[in-house]
Amino acid sequence: MQQAPLNIAVVGLGFMGATHLKAWRNVPAARLYAVVDADLKRLSGDLSSVGGNLATTETHYDFSSLRTFTTLEQALSEPEIDAVDICLPTDHHAATTTAALRAGKHVLCEKPLALDSATAESLCREAEKAGRILMAAHVLRFIPAYEELASHLREGSPVRSALFRRRCGAPGWSPWLTDPTRSGGAILDMLIHDADFCISLWGMPDAVRARGHRDLGRGIDVIHADLIYPNVGPVIITGGWHHPNTYPFGMEFTVVTDKATLEWVNPATDFREHTVAGELRTTPLGDRDLFAAELAYFADCAAKNTQPVRCPPAQSTMAIALVEKILASRDQDGSLIACW
Repeated sequence: MQQAPLNIAVVGLGFMGATHLKAWRNVPAARLYAVVDADLKRLSGDLSSVGGNLATTETHYDFSSLRTFTTLEQALSEPEIDAVDICLPTDHHAATTTAALRAGKHVLCEKPLALDSATAESLCREAEKAGRILMAAHVLRFIPAYEELASHLREGSPVRSALFRRRCGAPGWSPWLTDPTRSGGAILDMLIHDADFCISLWGMPDAVRARGHRDLGRGIDVIHADLIYPNVGPVIITGGWHHPNTYPFGMEFTVVTDKATLEWVNPATDFREHTVAGELRTTPLGDRDLFAAELAYFADCAAKNTQPVRCPPAQSTMAIALVEKILASRDQDGSLIACW
């Protein structure tokens, strides 16, 4: 007997909310049941004021077949909703996630789970107590280039150097992003992806050392962080916000192992492997909806009530803790900060 689709409520119709709206259409195991936003214009389906660092051409949506709510409390009282997809500013993640879990809903929460690791740990405890699935939306884990890299590294060839870079212009589309009390700044909002990915590969490093500069008035929030592992590396995470608006979004990695140098630069459509024998091997990455893959994985976990293996909330919490250590080192002009 086929299982009924999971009923989803998207909470927050900003940039990520709009991105997830489109992706849920491509998840057969789930049904977009409701949307939640305090802005009546957006709740009507007019998302023309929404911007972000990824191109979008769709600005108007038909919500006539959906339930629409102006408050989270209204949505959580709807028994037909099985899970909520939280796409609110980061400073709302903890309270919203807690309320949803206590209402008996499964929760997908945009990254990072919270502004600090202690709060994220409390959310993990809430999920365990509620017996519900909690997953942070770390979409990088579903990007084919990073999946390919992880597959190569599982072969066990020693990693001699790893560089992960992610950067864009300081965001002008959502003022809350440049308020560090609300977003945590560029490092927590953007480079959390790379911190999380490194943890998925190698766990928490022994220590970190980082230097950089923050001047949000000029749109600068950059960092170069060295993650110190006992048998890997060096591992470098670098990037951030590079002045307002015009600097293009980009992400890339270069990883050197004893067998090959593995590389990808967005938006390349192939993964490159430069072998020790002097050969160039390329792997086509295909073209799929990354967000739909992420959401489908969450929906499957929620439907089966099985904890996510690809984005376990404990690792999402560790990623926040790692960013905290990195920022502490930057604040101390590159001091070595132990992670344990």
